[in-house]
Amino acid sequence: MLKKRIIPCLDIKDGRTVKGINFEGLRDAGDPVELAALYAQQGADELVFLDISATNERRKTLADLVKAIAKHVNIPFTVGGGISSVEDVAPLLLSGADKVTVNSSAVYRPELIDELVQAYGSQCIVVAIDARQVDGQWIVHTHGGKKATDKELFSWAKEVEERGAGEIMFTSMDHDGTKDGFANEALFRLSKEVTIPIIASGGAGSIDHFVDVFANGNADAALAASIFHFKEIGIPDLKAYLNTKGFPIR
Repeated sequence: MLKKRIIPCLDIKDGRTVKGINFEGLRDAGDPVELAALYAQQGADELVFLDISATNERRKTLADLVKAIAKHVNIPFTVGGGISSVEDVAPLLLSGADKVTVNSSAVYRPELIDELVQAYGSQCIVVAIDARQVDGQWIVHTHGGKKATDKELFSWAKEVEERGAGEIMFTSMDHDGTKDGFANEALFRLSKEVTIPIIASGGAGSIDHFVDVFANGNADAALAASIFHFKEIGIPDLKAYLNTKGFPIR
């Protein structure tokens, strides 16, 4: 069994880390550079840095902030927000990112995934999928969850894999920020539909939610934000607990 990964997520707006509930009601959660350094010291396996307003505001991810964060961490680091072309990626990788994540641009022009994979390799490309249940179906949303699309989670995930993406980061908008647990049923089905690793996002509120997402959701990695930012759960404590439950942890 591959080792499970714990990934803090830094949602960035106007240079600050923010967190909301169901993609709404954002509140300040601290300085992203300080948080990144702290999580690296505490034993996080990776970091995800998302400039959450980049697509809506038609601007590119802040490469300078990526550079500042990269100076303080020694763990893999994924960056996303506003990436819409092959040319957008090089400055991020040169600034210190190990991987990039695309979402809205890939939904509207799926060929972008092929182009990114060809240019940088599958291992570098993570496709983020934000979805919520609408009339019993998991519908993909874009632009920070503001726009519903005609894509359905599972068929889109399969296409993403076929186009060569190395990983999928699935956020349940229904669970985001609620602290009621991950969307384990959807995650489990997703794990049966695709063979590439799945990062579970949305809903972490307790240590046992991480046990559930690995045991019942079959996720390869679990991403969380507020419980780490507001010091509700410590990464060393979380990893020690998961170890006692028999999960292979880095």
